[in-house]
Amino acid sequence: MNRFASSLPLPDWLRLGGNASIALAAAGLALAGIGAAAPLAAQAYTYARSGPNDLNLCAPGKGPAVRIAVSGIKSSTGNLFVRAYPAKSSDWLKSKRYVMRVDATPREGSVTVCVPLPTPGDYAIAVQHDANGNRSTDISTDGAGMSNNPGIKKFLGLVPRPPSVDKARFTAGEGVTRMNIAIQYLN
Repeated sequence: MNRFASSLPLPDWLRLGGNASIALAAAGLALAGIGAAAPLAAQAYTYARSGPNDLNLCAPGKGPAVRIAVSGIKSSTGNLFVRAYPAKSSDWLKSKRYVMRVDATPREGSVTVCVPLPTPGDYAIAVQHDANGNRSTDISTDGAGMSNNPGIKKFLGLVPRPPSVDKARFTAGEGVTRMNIAIQYLN
């Protein structure tokens, strides 16, 4: 008997070998929870969670979270919304498809925001300065910024066109990821 032999009897389909037996064995391991974890892209998220700007969640040893230095804020009026989306085009900038929204108080110049994340993985961040506080997007007064600071372009010179999720994508690890986002205003 070689070192790989077992005294446990094997079912006929497994002893016969072939692709079918390998596939069935792998399926059994996956169902038993022995195989590899599901890829991050296949994980289900709880959407539309929100919370306050708690910088303690971005302290050393915490995470996963993103500590964001938001700069270029024109005024201290209104609201500052920071949303973390899964880095998937089917979720990016869609209503209630963010995994976390942090509401912060804007300050003229800059503010630091901590966004806790559900798991390490690929995300994209969108920041909105709702300058007049009406909780609506007003192109003429509100500002916006995104992870990796891609430019926000106008379409036909009128309506801002957001960048693709690929331009805003970043990978968050187990700990705290740091980034800078500059707010852009169209006026």
